[in-house]
Amino acid sequence: MKTKTLMAFLFVLFIFCGCKTIKRAESVFKLPERGLCAHRGAMESHPENTIPAFRAAVEAGAHMIEFDVWLTKDKQMVVIHDSSVDRTTNGKGKVSELTFSEIRDLDAGSWKNPKFKGLQIPTPEEVLNEMPHNVWINIHIKEVGELPTMIARLVESQRRLHQAFLACNADAARRAKEAVHGIKICNMERLSSVQQYVDETIRVKTDFVQLLNKSDYADFAGSVRKLKENGVKVNYFGTDSPEELKILFDSGVDFPLVNNIVQTIDVARELGIEPLKPIFK
Repeated sequence: MKTKTLMAFLFVLFIFCGCKTIKRAESVFKLPERGLCAHRGAMESHPENTIPAFRAAVEAGAHMIEFDVWLTKDKQMVVIHDSSVDRTTNGKGKVSELTFSEIRDLDAGSWKNPKFKGLQIPTPEEVLNEMPHNVWINIHIKEVGELPTMIARLVESQRRLHQAFLACNADAARRAKEAVHGIKICNMERLSSVQQYVDETIRVKTDFVQLLNKSDYADFAGSVRKLKENGVKVNYFGTDSPEELKILFDSGVDFPLVNNIVQTIDVARELGIEPLKPIFK
């Protein structure tokens, strides 16, 4: 009985200390209230989801940076958008059917421009090492299985719980939360209607949502307002149009996803949103 009581006490203490650590990080590193999300880094000017693309996004002053994670055949995490390597490397095959070593041998840069020849597909650890501590980190995962648990634990071990969140479906969110109680979630469980998506996001109390196709909403600005009134930050996929970005910000969207962060950061500045000044530890 004493052992069970002690274990329960230690568990509560662990949760309490973890929450205190997150709150401390949030107070030290003020995160943007709104701005632009660099989709796969600076993907218009650089090979997407590569270290140079993320460095360029940081240098441009992105307020949020998005990247995608998949598991290799030997259960190693790699940063790539597609489920296969065909489009963005000189290789062929599904990520899940290639080993980590095989994937690291691929050229992930030449497809974009010969000057990027020899770039490797990075790991999430390598990407997180490039990130300031005051930028939102949007980690998109499409797999369930072991990946949600693995990436949540990595975020925790890297002391990024105050700024990183997983964009995923409900099952992946549940698994991630079971592994790391404090992990933030962006609800990507889109249901049969846009209104159901909004209502379910509010019901399950995720930290973020990612809207798209604002024309599908009878009252887009009203839906955004309802989400924000319930404490949900609103991302939107996606556009590089200056006119569209202005409409989105006027509607209350917090973070539109853009492909060309190097140019659209000037649009944000014209709308009164200054580029982020990165803070590294």
